[in-house]
Amino acid sequence: MDSKLSPLQRWILALLRGCDPRWTLTGGGALVGYVLGHRTTRDLDLFFKGLWQLDTLPREIEGTLRAAGLEVRSVRSAPAFHRLEVRDEQEAVLVDLVAEPIPPIEVATELEPGILVDTPHELLVNKVCALFGRVAIRDLVDVAALLEAGGDLERALRDAPRKDGGFSPPSLAWVLQSLEVEKLAQSAGYDGAALCAFRDHLVDRLLR
Repeated sequence: MDSKLSPLQRWILALLRGCDPRWTLTGGGALVGYVLGHRTTRDLDLFFKGLWQLDTLPREIEGTLRAAGLEVRSVRSAPAFHRLEVRDEQEAVLVDLVAEPIPPIEVATELEPGILVDTPHELLVNKVCALFGRVAIRDLVDVAALLEAGGDLERALRDAPRKDGGFSPPSLAWVLQSLEVEKLAQSAGYDGAALCAFRDHLVDRLLR
């Protein structure tokens, strides 16, 4: 698999690999950098598992990045979530720091020294929950790619309520049926007809 992470994204991960407590790379960064390489992303999602709050971690991470000569701006802040915009001379990357107290379904894998990455199944469960909780066409793209790569949808549907207590397959089917897939796909540069066909197939599986 060819990693689609940009040079700046890889540099940020290298700079932060010594962070204590350790973080796990999840979301689009994990998918495009280590699991599938099927698209690009502007984001890096770093989850601090087992924590309820980030406390001083955002300040420490900002300091590490600035010491390397990067421009860092705080975009959004809450006790369990902090978003940074990190820039060099070529590009900008959004780095989301998240305190995640919910236990993972599977233990993350260290795919590079100091870099823990969520497993494909963990990513599939998270993406199924993301489809249920927000409107982002990239989540549908990612679920399609993970299933094509051999992901187990039935197992993911059984595990999803451990991440989101309100989740159920019929509820997700209702959300997907109301999603303007073709319009969202076209605006994001994806194949709208193919994604509509996948959405309809997925709804059918969810209702069965």
